Formats: sequence, structure tokens, C-alpha cells
Amino acid sequence: MKLLKTLLIAAFAALSLSAQAQEAAIRKNLAERLPNLPAIEEVTKTPFPGVWEVRLAGNRLLYSDNSGNYIFQGALIDTRNRINLTEVRVEQLTAIDYKDLPLKDSFKLVKGKGTRQIAVFEDPNCSYCKRLHRELAKIDDVTVHVFLIPVLGDDSVDKTQRIWCARDKAKTYTSWMLNNQPPEAASCDTTAIERNSKLASEHGINGTPTLFFTNDKRVPGFIPAERIEAMLKEAKP
Repeated sequence: MKLLKTLLIAAFAALSLSAQAQEAAIRKNLAERLPNLPAIEEVTKTPFPGVWEVRLAGNRLLYSDNSGNYIFQGALIDTRNRINLTEVRVEQLTAIDYKDLPLKDSFKLVKGKGTRQIAVFEDPNCSYCKRLHRELAKIDDVTVHVFLIPVLGDDSVDKTQRIWCARDKAKTYTSWMLNNQPPEAASCDTTAIERNSKLASEHGINGTPTLFFTNDKRVPGFIPAERIEAMLKEAKP
């Protein structure tokens, strides 16, 4: 019995050492052969025998053989369970809890009592964001935390800065989004906008609008008032 236990421990140790060696080989070979590749953050086994996940800076995923001799990019699908493993992994890597959102880098639009809450990442020139605000106008008793991220060019950067630096951010933003009244020139510390852009990049917020609900549900893209209302009810503790 003791001999069997010793053999099992030795076998597991050998497997662990082999895995470490394979990871080291992947890191070494990719770094040497592809010097322009972004920094490798993590190398982990996948359920696919002989295939390793290589996570690059910015949560980009590649897949490699045991030695880094071959790599490919794309979706890894579990056909038995019909699961897109790549999609699931990206969602895990980019997830963010609502309570962890840095609300100090946003401003509030309060409707009614404002007891219910959502957060939204938006570009002021995003047409779907403007449509979203027409839908939000139909909803009562909600506080909308707006995180500005200028992703649509220089004019978006300019408008974002003007809105953030306005004396009344909420009024200025609402006037622009609902009535096309351009924000007046203003200047202030805009490092919050830079932090928002970095946060968006780290958590895979690639498009606007992107909504977050207090139950940590995330919705990319425009949704109508009826669905917003339903998700607010679902998120209610």
C-alpha cells in the first residue's frame, strides 16, 4: 500500500513537472520566435488534449501545441456540450461586479426617486446611445451612472471632455443626447475619462452602449425600455 502511494505521488510529480516544462517551452518559443507578440500573461491547459490557452495582454486568447511550435486563434468549441469555451473564458476574464465599478468616474442621471440603479458606458456620438436615452426617458425611479468613453474619433473626445467638465454634467448630457444641443466649451481634469477608457479595455467593453445591472448582468448594445424595465425588476434584491 505504501509502495502504491509512493508511486502515485511520483507519477503526479512527474506530470506536474512535465506541465511546467511545457508551459515554459511555450513561453520561451513564442517570445523568441514572435518578438512582436504582446506580453504573455498566462499559459494554461485546455480540455483539448495537447492544446494550451495562451492569454496575452488585453485578454486576447491564442491556442498553442505543447511546445509553442504552432499557434492558432479562434473559437474552441466543446461539441458534446455545445459550449463555446473561448467565449465563456473571455466572459470570465472580462467580468466585473457592479459593486466594483468606480462610480466616482461617472455622473448620475436621476429619474424619479432613483432607487433602482444601472450603469452604462457610452460615447456621446453613438447613435444607439441616443436611442437608449429616448428609451430611458420612459422609465421612472432609476439612477443611471454614465461612464463616458470616447471611441468614435476626435469629435467624441472633444464632446466627452466638454460634457465631463460642464458645471451640470447631467443637464448638458441630456440636452445633447435628447435635443442635439451641443455642449459648450469647458476644461477641467479629464483623467477620469482616461481611467474609463482603460477600464473598458481591461473588461472587454468594445462597443457602446454597454449596460450593467446591479445583479452583475451585462448587456452590450441597445435594448428597449421594456427589456430595461424587466432587467431592473430582475436585479432588484
